[in-house]
Amino acid sequence: MKKDLGVGPYLFPMPVLMIATYCDDDKVDVMNMAWGGICDGDKVALNITESHKTAENIKKRGAFTISVADVEHLAESDYFGTVSANKVDNKFEKSGMTAVKSTRVDAPIIEEYPITLECKVAKIQNDEFGFRVIGQIVNVLADEKVLDENGKVNPTKLNAFIFDQYQNGYYAIGEKVGQAWDSGKKLI
Repeated sequence: MKKDLGVGPYLFPMPVLMIATYCDDDKVDVMNMAWGGICDGDKVALNITESHKTAENIKKRGAFTISVADVEHLAESDYFGTVSANKVDNKFEKSGMTAVKSTRVDAPIIEEYPITLECKVAKIQNDEFGFRVIGQIVNVLADEKVLDENGKVNPTKLNAFIFDQYQNGYYAIGEKVGQAWDSGKKLI
């Protein structure tokens, strides 16, 4: 029997995305968010509360990067979601992580994260449904340690984790349990 839970953000899994931007003074800001994802072959959608420093930076710079958080950097990633750059001036420096400037967009690349999407703002929506940024992916960078022998990202090597909306936990992912567009062929 199913129990009625009412209205809530109960999709699972939720990605853990690290959104990196530059502030007015060129300091690096990184925000941990789960309310975003791919919305087209070359686009991402981010649902951000407009009062976040990251939202302000995106509006001013027109660019951002998205990195996939990995288990190795879980503490730093959680820190980026716990501390606000509106209140802590040297938030990124306190993490101990390193950043380099993207050569494609006006945003930082966090060296420690294994995958980074370099994005420019395609559209900003601000309406009764909230503040949403549509970003166009202009390039993707991957650390060679997460690639397979064919140069494709191996999710097991990526060692990413996801956010649990139910109990506010993080869970490691990586075990392959099927093959897309093949596992269901027996039902055709």
